[in-house]
Amino acid sequence: MSKSAPGVRFAEVDRETKETRIHVVLDIDGGTKQDISTGIGFFDHMLHLMAFHGQFDVGIEAEGDLHIDDHHTVEDVGIVLGRAFRDALEASGPIERYGSCHMVMDEALVMVALDISGRSGLFFDVPFTRDTVGGLSTENVKEFLRAFSANAGFTIHVEKKAGTNDHHVIEALFKGLGRTLELATRKAERRNGTSTKGRID
Repeated sequence: MSKSAPGVRFAEVDRETKETRIHVVLDIDGGTKQDISTGIGFFDHMLHLMAFHGQFDVGIEAEGDLHIDDHHTVEDVGIVLGRAFRDALEASGPIERYGSCHMVMDEALVMVALDISGRSGLFFDVPFTRDTVGGLSTENVKEFLRAFSANAGFTIHVEKKAGTNDHHVIEALFKGLGRTLELATRKAERRNGTSTKGRID
């Protein structure tokens, strides 16, 4: 179920399955409020960094079957957050659409590039050396991005350029994604549209 306010880049999305219950509130033009609780501390921290560097307000409440593992919760947060971005941008006028960032975190360097294309796609080249960081399975970083991309309708490229500490690599990735989202979702003042086709899809 989704609710959005016309004329405001805001969305509220709920999703409930037998595995998870997710509630997301998003204001793309906020930037001061991040209230996130997924039951996975490191994941909460990464989502907070993403929102802070993306300069958007977000509330995320997630309850999942963490007694099994973190996969369903992480993936379903990606699904609902992606839908929230899609819905919020429906009320937007022309946007910059593209964004890219090389984000540094100590020895780690990660490239993130994004196109709000209406055509989802994830191209992910980020190898990890550990199975988990702070309760987050490193393999589920890709699952989050895949679900986010598919439900937002974004094309996302992510590539690790350098880094030996997986904590630093993941942190650079989420910060870079936030910065890239901030660039791509900016309202375009000098364009009369977002695509020469006249529509995004």
